[in-house]
Amino acid sequence: MDSDQDGIGDLPGILSKLDYIQQLGFETIWISPFFCSPQADWGYDVSDYYDIAPEYGNLQDAERLIEEVHRRDMRILFDLVLSHSSDQHPWFKESRSSRENPKRDWYIWRDGRGSKPPTNWQAIPGGSGWHYDERTNQWYYASFLPFQPDLNYRNPEVREEMFKVVRYWLDKGVDGFRLDIFHCLFKDKQFRDNPFSTKLLTSDHSAGFFQQWKYTVNQPETFEHAKQLRSLIDSYTPDRVLIGELFGDPEVMRSYLGEALDGLNLVFLWDLVDQELDASFLRQVLHRYETIYPEPYTPVYLFGNHDLKRIFSKMNGDIPKVKLLALLQFTARGVPVTYYGEEIGMSDVSIPAREAKDPVGRRYRWVPKFLTKLLHLYFNRDGCRTPMQWDNSPHGGFCSHSAQPWLPVHEDYERVNVKAQESDPQSLLNTYKTLLKLRNESSVLQEGTLCMLEGTGEILAYLREVDEDKMLVLLNFGDVERIYENPTGCWKERIQVGQVSIKDAVNLRMGPLSGIVLST
Repeated sequence: MDSDQDGIGDLPGILSKLDYIQQLGFETIWISPFFCSPQADWGYDVSDYYDIAPEYGNLQDAERLIEEVHRRDMRILFDLVLSHSSDQHPWFKESRSSRENPKRDWYIWRDGRGSKPPTNWQAIPGGSGWHYDERTNQWYYASFLPFQPDLNYRNPEVREEMFKVVRYWLDKGVDGFRLDIFHCLFKDKQFRDNPFSTKLLTSDHSAGFFQQWKYTVNQPETFEHAKQLRSLIDSYTPDRVLIGELFGDPEVMRSYLGEALDGLNLVFLWDLVDQELDASFLRQVLHRYETIYPEPYTPVYLFGNHDLKRIFSKMNGDIPKVKLLALLQFTARGVPVTYYGEEIGMSDVSIPAREAKDPVGRRYRWVPKFLTKLLHLYFNRDGCRTPMQWDNSPHGGFCSHSAQPWLPVHEDYERVNVKAQESDPQSLLNTYKTLLKLRNESSVLQEGTLCMLEGTGEILAYLREVDEDKMLVLLNFGDVERIYENPTGCWKERIQVGQVSIKDAVNLRMGPLSGIVLST
């Protein structure tokens, strides 16, 4: 929400919508970075970790936001970019000024191999991660984009300075942090070349652009750093939280959590973001999560974020299926994370590459659209970042009629908006409210175990249980009616999506794309 009519959402705008978030039933908000930044990567290029970008407000706004969130008995997480800074940060300007500068070793500098980069290390978006600096005749490394140089975590001064940043915001009351590309903190100490890979991209991001990222991500020192951060936040209160954006195979993901649960509290899991979401696949995901992350580990369920195609677009606007997926997300054992606008079915806006504000989108503006679809690549992230659609007024109520929003509002805003759905009991928004109310009032859904049950065809079935309480969750992802024989003794209906009827004490007739929750 834009409060000062400059077309950019801001902290006072979020403050004005806290009641909406609370009434929906969400307990915690996570906000993308709003620290001082040149905005070359929209806040993920930080130039001052201790102050607020004027586009978003000021320090007093941030303090008031923390206070108002807590007054509503909610929590707030800040998005913390530990791995790199902006090239406009005073630290990097000093580091770049000369080889003898005291902050030279705060970043990763190396001599080249003749006229070539020091190693073959690539950046996450592709291309070499090394960038030549003529003034000092050396190369610096950036895991993401050239204007985001990586900090050197092998320098204890850097580690202590970033711990200082964490303490600063914890002292102001923030409840924890989402940690941006946390797996990139440490690099190989010996600067060995990454091995060749036959893959363009991997599902766990352990390789990309025909290179295995063996020496640039998921180093053992990063696992240890996760434990040190956890120790720091636990020294405040035990309910502060760290959630990591990182990538790797299951063993790597668990390493960040720690075998003794002394690492990050949570890690984002990516299985649901770019696959066909049907009963068979979802059954595999639930089984895998329960096997890899059994209690006391806690999985995280999400369908999208600020870097990914929106779930409503991926489902081609199929509202019944999106409702079923919401039913899954809020009843499975784990932490659900919802990206703004999912609750009303916001879709991606098609923004031509030549008009992209996303630096990754601009970088790949030469790639034909048909090729990105064929390879399931999502380069231009602008499409999922467009303004929230509050009502049917110009610009969806995000900003005034006279202001120009920083990205265009989707053309469907007149019918897909919060105000239109609040009065419709069958709307996606009210489905979210009902599901969140059930979850927030249920110890079974918050604390219970999950047991997979035999399904029938396209029916996904699982039982949640704590003490003597049980809840049965059934989801029919098929396009035909199915009969489910209920073996659990759960019979009391708690919520229904689509058409489900109880034939007798045991049998349920489930219509196409329908779901139901039953309790004892």
